[in-house]
Amino acid sequence: MSDAAPPRVAIVDYGLGNLYSVKQACAYVGLSATITSSKPDILASDAIILPGVGAYGDAMATLGTLGLITAIQDYAAAGRPLVGICLGMQLLMSGSDEFGQRDGLGIIPGRVVRFQDPVVDDHKLKIPQIGWNGIYRVKAMVSAGGDPWTGTFLESVADGEPMYFVHSYVVRPADPDVVLSTTRYGNIEFCSSLRFKNVVACQFHPERSGPEGLKIYRTLAKMISDRITGAVE
Repeated sequence: MSDAAPPRVAIVDYGLGNLYSVKQACAYVGLSATITSSKPDILASDAIILPGVGAYGDAMATLGTLGLITAIQDYAAAGRPLVGICLGMQLLMSGSDEFGQRDGLGIIPGRVVRFQDPVVDDHKLKIPQIGWNGIYRVKAMVSAGGDPWTGTFLESVADGEPMYFVHSYVVRPADPDVVLSTTRYGNIEFCSSLRFKNVVACQFHPERSGPEGLKIYRTLAKMISDRITGAVE
């Protein structure tokens, strides 16, 4: 980064998630991050991080009470950088099947569904998935030629790199082309990260994934900084 003021990142506080771990990761890579539920602060930021761990319905209800649903939707619609992590990724979708049909932010078409009895060698795996698992390039994108992670927030990590997961539900984007990486839990392959226009998101927690996870934050910081300086559209 240059001597210019560091990019301002709003970490959306709606009462769910390891907010301070996200803030520490941002600080480590040179981002000026603020944990906030203030609509003016969020709209004034250079980027938004929507984190979270917990119940989908509770999260959407709290975002509604705080008056942040439209703010986040408008922010994304304006083409500004938005990052979703874990539950934050799921909230970006049209809706979820968690404890009935629930509406999401509707920024990315698709739904959130529960793991359907993952098994390995005829043994059922525990839900939620808690622990380390690899993220992989989408095979069809690799077959099309080139590296599909080039120019994305995953470009600095290796194919199959283990990341830390805690989740019972997964996203199913309506457009498979937005899927950036996949992960396998038993016999189930799911979308573990995606990119949709100016929005990127991951089911895993890069801030809890050691040095390789911090590489992702460093790449995000560069992408946000480049956008501010006009290095990218």
